[in-house]
Amino acid sequence: MTAVLLAIDTATEQCSVALQVGEVTYQRAAITPREHSQRVLGFVEEVLAEAKLSLADVDGIVCGYGPGSFTGVRIGVAICQGLAFSHTLPVYPVSTLAALAQQAVRKLNAKTVVSAIDARMNEVYVAGFVVQDGSVQTVTEPQMAALKDLTQQPWWPHADAVVGVGTGWQAYAEQLDPQGLVQISADVTLPLAEDMLTLAAKVTPVAAEQLEPLYVRNEVTWQKLPGRE
Repeated sequence: MTAVLLAIDTATEQCSVALQVGEVTYQRAAITPREHSQRVLGFVEEVLAEAKLSLADVDGIVCGYGPGSFTGVRIGVAICQGLAFSHTLPVYPVSTLAALAQQAVRKLNAKTVVSAIDARMNEVYVAGFVVQDGSVQTVTEPQMAALKDLTQQPWWPHADAVVGVGTGWQAYAEQLDPQGLVQISADVTLPLAEDMLTLAAKVTPVAAEQLEPLYVRNEVTWQKLPGRE
């Protein structure tokens, strides 16, 4: 029987849902800051209806569990837990940074990727990846980084061509890469659930009650800004 996986991500400004049925993927995505809780279940219903399936046909939930907006991460984890509890489904947690890197592989055929998401407060969420057999492998675990030259950090993946993806690079390229060493992509800025489906095969599933948000930042006191969750 073909596995059916439902992926959900609301950790950034983009609300994204994807359903994988064998080789076919059904997806919905929209940049809807402040509206994720109203949109995400509608997207789930739409992809299931398009595939002519119901939640009872789903074999597992793939969850974008952070890092990202604290409100967005909480919404995504809560939705994934609720759906998983309702049908006793395993959950596959995938980081938003890994999903960004996998999107760079899909769209740009990237080989070495550093994902950076704007975390505000003069910081970014960042992680480094290399590509093996078409999927990304983590070489630097998700962490917080100040707005300074990332290419000089001990963990930097010193490769001939490093692709930078995510809102962190879009907002702070000059601070993060003052020497202009990174190939910054304007085509990969926000994670998509469809790339989380690709990564789920390499993730150990957990029970719904074991799923925890990946915040990275220890301090969760923060200031809301216009257009941000």
